[in-house]
Amino acid sequence: MDLLDALGNGTRLAILRELSREPMYVSELAEATGMDGKTAVHHLSTLEEAGLVAHYRRGNKKYYELVRSVELRITPPPERTFVLQADDIDGTDRLASD
Repeated sequence: MDLLDALGNGTRLAILRELSREPMYVSELAEATGMDGKTAVHHLSTLEEAGLVAHYRRGNKKYYELVRSVELRITPPPERTFVLQADDIDGTDRLASD
């Protein structure tokens, strides 16, 4: 999945916003974003496929956490710059568009 496709959905952006605060398990994310668990799992799967989040298990709960930082910069004319960048949390591995 393309990074822009993964981020082009308001629900997934809401999930990322919640995960930027702390790792959460599926039902916490579903409640925080106002969706059911099945929908949350679908969006988390998409974000995981895009390399933005990863999961780990603690007991019987599946937690999700951010593994990349994401920055979007859009500059109006005359520069007309569009940059979408994702970096590993440790600051390596960049994706960018112009």
